[in-house]
Order: sequence, then structure tokens, then C-alpha cells
Amino acid sequence: MKRISGLFLVALMSGATTLGAYKLVFDNDTPSSALSIAPAAALTKNVAYTGPESVDFTEAADKAVHTVVHVKNTTYSTGPRSMMEYFYGYRGGQPQPQVGTGSGVIITEDGYIVTNNHVVENASELEVTLNNNKTYKARLVGTDSKMDIALLKVDTSDKLPYATFGNSDDMKVGEWVLAVGNPYNLTSTVTAGIVSAKARNLSNDGLQSFIQTDAAVNPGNSGGALVNTRGELIGINTMITSMTGSYVGYSFAVPSNITRKIIEDIMEYGNVQRGVLGVEGGELNSTVAKDVGVTETQGFYINAVTENSGAKKAGLQKGDVIVKIDDRPINGFADLNAAIVTKRPNDIVKVTIHRDGDVLTLPVKLSKNEINSYTYSGLELEDLSSADKKQFKINYGVRIKEITDEDFMPYYDELKDGIILTIGNVKATDIKTVSKVLSQKGPNEKVRVQMLTKNGELLRFLM
Repeated sequence: MKRISGLFLVALMSGATTLGAYKLVFDNDTPSSALSIAPAAALTKNVAYTGPESVDFTEAADKAVHTVVHVKNTTYSTGPRSMMEYFYGYRGGQPQPQVGTGSGVIITEDGYIVTNNHVVENASELEVTLNNNKTYKARLVGTDSKMDIALLKVDTSDKLPYATFGNSDDMKVGEWVLAVGNPYNLTSTVTAGIVSAKARNLSNDGLQSFIQTDAAVNPGNSGGALVNTRGELIGINTMITSMTGSYVGYSFAVPSNITRKIIEDIMEYGNVQRGVLGVEGGELNSTVAKDVGVTETQGFYINAVTENSGAKKAGLQKGDVIVKIDDRPINGFADLNAAIVTKRPNDIVKVTIHRDGDVLTLPVKLSKNEINSYTYSGLELEDLSSADKKQFKINYGVRIKEITDEDFMPYYDELKDGIILTIGNVKATDIKTVSKVLSQKGPNEKVRVQMLTKNGELLRFLM
């Protein structure tokens, strides 16, 4: 379970708990057209609501339940790990299997499945069960830990039922939605609710942009489908707000447009390609507007523009207020993020700003986020910066940016900020190379890593 807690207003949020991958001791080829967004003509408004009997969810539910799978994540633990295990591959005890469960959504007939990163994190074995009770072994293709999305693949000659992507940008607050998943190992569970809000940001890094709903979801729903009344996939259920760990009112889903972009990036590039506008600032309200000397109370106020960025080259300035990107109104930071997160480097967006009483629209080519990142087995890795290469006098490698797995914590000082030079006897030239090597290894297979510590020592260990 993943929690987001804070000392803010209780009515706003007491905490956030991720839905799936809860742990318990276990005793005893070519993507199809499923990735295409439903045509705009199909995205018509629902019939006006006149009472419970006027809304029929049966067709949407029937479509969705066959595309949602049960995901089982098995990990093996021998208790506290030793330096012998990490650096020499020695195992001192009998591995104990632990099982986590969640949901996933089939997105192509040849077996690609999208789920949450936290559902499959640190998995030694992955298994998915379809609605018809057929079970398949799955392999991890790639992940985006920041948006909590993972892509799996099962190998089968069967043509699997798959979800059709809808356009999450066209969803409206108040529109009916269904959440489909496997809460508490109860398969093929469907609940209904409405879209409560859009573009919710619940993280400090500003990347996330969730659809908020009041459809009931619980542990095990993570990675399941959020669909509209036509059965089109418009989100991947990810987390809830709760003091107890169970559903109490609100749930959050990664929008389908963001999910689709992430999995296409993983398929094509091996990692997620993020475009950067190149501005810093914050959203406006009456107090902020008075402090910075502008009349607008909605929008994104630019406090600084990054040198050599697309925003700088397009002429954006400190003091500008962004009110629209393409055709999307920008009322604050969450809207700005939602407009950019589905874009890639070198995409051009039309940025509408207010400047000294004038309204200007400037085309901005998004810059590339030069530092690509990748998370695997509790290690967050990133490409080397120019400063890193200069400091270590090397021209390649991947840096261990952060460590999130508790098993690695005893060796935090040795591993943190270390530079991986080779992995599986392959030169670790960049994140793309490393992610490709790791995605091809077997579930219980270890790869040998050669690493340069931040103190300049050379270490070898198994991962």
C-alpha cells in the first residue's frame, strides 16, 4: 500500500493509499490497432440524466470485464540481505515467496497489458489470469515509476479481448464512469461513479495529473480499468484517499491519453520521452496576483524562463501569464502539467499568454528532458549529466539517483550516486541500453553489474 499523508484540511485529504500489490506470505510481436484513440465522432454526450433507470451500464461492463486481468506478483525473500549476496551472489537461506495482487488491462490482442508500476514492482515472477480463468506467465516490458504505469507482455497464440482507448481529455466532470478490477481477489468487480475532478496533482514533482472519481475502488483494483459508458478505456485506476486503507470516497486514475503516450514511448524508445516547456512559476489567485502585480486571478504565472529552452527561444518572459495551451484552458499548474505531459520533445504547442494587457499566442517547441530516468527493483537510475562525466572523467554510464527498496538501505552509502559502467556484460552507455538489458532477463535471472562508487572505487555485484 502506498500512502500520501499530510496535515492539510481533513476534508481535502487525510492520506493516499495505493490500491494494489499488497503483500502476504505465501504458505502453502506487433502491437495491434488497440492503441488508437476512439474517433471524435464517437465521443458524444450521454443522454440527459432523468433518473437511475435511464443509465444502462450493462454494455460497458460487459465489454470491460473481459479486458481486465488479475495480476499476481511473486517475490522471494530470504530475510535481511548481506554484503555477500549483493556483491558475490551468495544466498544464505531458503527463499520465502511473497505474493501481491492487483489488476491490469489488455490493450492489444497479442498480449500487451498495462497496469500500475507498484503492482509489479520488484517482481520475481508475474502471472495474469483472464476473465475466462486462463492463466499466463507475463514479463515486464517497461515502467514509468513517476506516473505509476507499467507495461507487461504475455506470449500466446490466442487472440485476446482488448480495451479500446477513449479520449480522456473529452471527459467532463459529472460524467458517469465504471471502475473494473479485482479488489480483495474478487474477480471481475464493477462499480459506478462520476468524474469528480480532472487534472489532480498529488505529488511534489508536478508530473502527475489524475482523473478523480467517486467510483468505489479498494486494494486489488490498482491497474484496473476506468471506462466510460461506451466501455472505452479512459483511465488506469491507481490510488485512493483513505485513513483506513479501504475506499472512503474518492479514487484516482491515470488518464488514458497519458497512459497511451507512456506505453507507446516504452514500446518505441524503451523509456518515457518527456517534453519540457522551460518555465518556472506558479498558479494564480487573488493574493498571488496582488503580490506579483497582475490583474489575472487564474492561469500560470511565469517567474523564470530556462535558458536555451523552447520557451526562451519563443519569447516567453518573466511576468507572462499562461492562460491556454493549444485549445486547453490553463487555470493553474495542474492544467499546465496535463497539457504538456502527453507531449514529446520537439512537439510544438501554441501557448496563449497575457502580457501587459495584451493577449499573445506563441508557438513553442518543447525541449528534451536531457536526464532520462528508469526505475528497476528499487533503484532509480538516470543518464549521466555533463558534470558527472567531467567529475568521474568518463563519457558513459548510468547513475544510481535514488534507492527506494528497503532491502538496499543497509548499502545506501555504497550504492547511492554510484555509476553503473556495465550490466550483463553490456556497456551501460545510457538508460535506453540498461532498460533493454533488464527487460530481456528472466524473472529469476541475475545480471552482473560493474559500478564505480562516488568515491571512485570499483564494485561488482549481482542485480
